[in-house]
Amino acid sequence: MSGSRPSTIPALVHDAAIRYPQTVALEGDDCSWTFPELADACLASTRAFIAAGINPGDRVAIWAPNSPRWIIAAVGLQSAGAALVPMNTRFKRDEAADILSRTKASLLVTVGDFLGTRYLDLISDAPLPALEHRVLLDGADERAQPWEEFLDAGEHVSADEARARTESIGPDDLADIMFTSGTTGRPKGVTITHGQNLFAYERWTDAVGLCHGDRYLIVNPFFHAFGYKAGWMACIMRGCTILPEPVLDVDRVLRRVGEEKVSVLPGTPALYESLLMHPDRSRYDLQSLRLAITGGAAIAPELIHRVYDELGFDTAVTGYGLTETAGVATQNRAGTSPETIALTSGPPLPDIDVIAVDSSGCELGPGESGEIMVRGPNVTRAFLDDPEATADAIDSEGWLHTGDIGFFDADGNIHITDRLKDMYIMGGFNCYPAEIEGIMYEMPEIAQVAVIGVPDKRMGEVGMAFVVATPGTSPSASDIIAWCREKMSNFKVPRSVEFVESLPTTASGKIQKHLLQDPSDLPG
Repeated sequence: MSGSRPSTIPALVHDAAIRYPQTVALEGDDCSWTFPELADACLASTRAFIAAGINPGDRVAIWAPNSPRWIIAAVGLQSAGAALVPMNTRFKRDEAADILSRTKASLLVTVGDFLGTRYLDLISDAPLPALEHRVLLDGADERAQPWEEFLDAGEHVSADEARARTESIGPDDLADIMFTSGTTGRPKGVTITHGQNLFAYERWTDAVGLCHGDRYLIVNPFFHAFGYKAGWMACIMRGCTILPEPVLDVDRVLRRVGEEKVSVLPGTPALYESLLMHPDRSRYDLQSLRLAITGGAAIAPELIHRVYDELGFDTAVTGYGLTETAGVATQNRAGTSPETIALTSGPPLPDIDVIAVDSSGCELGPGESGEIMVRGPNVTRAFLDDPEATADAIDSEGWLHTGDIGFFDADGNIHITDRLKDMYIMGGFNCYPAEIEGIMYEMPEIAQVAVIGVPDKRMGEVGMAFVVATPGTSPSASDIIAWCREKMSNFKVPRSVEFVESLPTTASGKIQKHLLQDPSDLPG
C-alpha cells in the first residue's frame, strides 16, 4: 500500500506506519503509540470486530467522548468493512435511539458513563432489534462487554484473515454515516465513502499547512467532522501526533499546551475566547502554538488579531463546509489577513466547485448574493434510505444545494451571509430551529413556538424561543428551559424565552421569522 496513494482510512493507517516509523501517532493518559504501534492496535481491534460478527456493509456506532480507544475502535470497525456511525455525546434517549434504529447499527461502542450520564441507561427500553452487541471502551456495565475482553475474543481471528478483510475494502465503500438536519427537523444520514474522505482531506491538510511532526490537541468532539476527519484522520494523513481531549477544560488545555508542546489547536471561536478570557493565562507556556483552525461561527476581526498577538499563533485560518461535503469546501490559506480570515471562509479547495446562484439557478458574479452550491468528489452521493431528500438536495448535474446564502468577493473568497434553512450555529454546533420547535411542541404549556439564533459574544449565536402559552397555563421561561434540557442536547436548548401573545405570520399562516430577528423586536 505504501507504493501508491492510500484509498481507504485503514490503508492510510498502514501507510503512515511505513512512512513515519519513529513518530508518535497517539498519546493519552499514561499511554503512547508510534504509527506502527497504532497500526498494530488497529489490527487487534479489527480482529475483535470480525470475531463479534461484523461484516462488510454493517454499521457500528460509537457513543463516547474523545479518547485513544475511540480512534482504535473506529479504524478497527472500518477495517472490518463496517461504516462508522459517530453519535453526539449530548444526545438524549430519543435522539440516540433514532440514530441507532435508522442505521440498523448491530454493535454499539460506548462508555460506562460520561459526565454523570450512563448511555446504556438512556436506551435501555428503546426498541432496537438490530443492536446485538454493546462494548465499553471504559467503565463497567453488566450489559456490555469490556474493551479488554472484546479484544481478547479477537485472538480467535487470525491476523492474516483481518488483513485480508481490510485489503478487501475499497474507496467506494462507506466509511461513515453522520447525521445532520433539514428544514423538516428530521435528521438526515449523510453517507460518505473512504475515497471521498481522503480526497477532501488531502486538499484540506495542504491548504491549512498541517505538517509531519505537528502535535495536534483535539478538543473538537470525534462525533463531528472537525474532530474526526479534520482531527485524527488528518493527523494520520500528515504524520502528526494526536492528543485527544475529552472535554473543554480551559485550565487543562492551557496546561497541556505547555507540557506537551502543542503546535496545532483547532476549535470554534468560543474556544479561543475562553483561552483569552482566562485570568491566569499568562502563567502558561504557549510558545509552541503554531496553527489555529477555526470556523463554525461568526468571527470578529479583533479575535483573529488577539489569537496572533496574545495567544502567539503564527497562522490562523477559517473555512466552510457541510456534513454533506465531508466537512470541507472552502478554506483560507496561511498568510491571509486577519480581516479576510474573520470575514470570509476563503476560496474553494482544489478540484471542488463552489458557486453562488440566483433563484433561477444562474451563476452570479463577484459581490452578488445567492444560494451557495457545491460540486465535487467530496459531495455525498446519497442520504441514508432517503432518495427523495437526495433528489431535493443534489441536482442532475451533481450540484449540492446547500441552503446557505452568500457571495464571492473579487479575490474569490466566499462570504456566508445567511441561511435559507434558518439554521444557526452555537459554539460550532449546528442548531436547526424546526427540529427544536418540533420537540418543544410536545410541552403541553406551549401553543406556538418559533426559535431563532441571536448573537452571543462567546458562543457566536444562541437560541431564543418566542412562545405563545397554551390558554389557561402560565409557564415561566425557566420552566420551559428546564423542560428542554430534559428533552434535547444542551446545545439545542434555547438560552432565553420571550412570551408573546401571537407570532407574526403571513396570510397563509407561515411564521415570519425575519420580523422576530429585527433588533427592535428583541428584548434589550
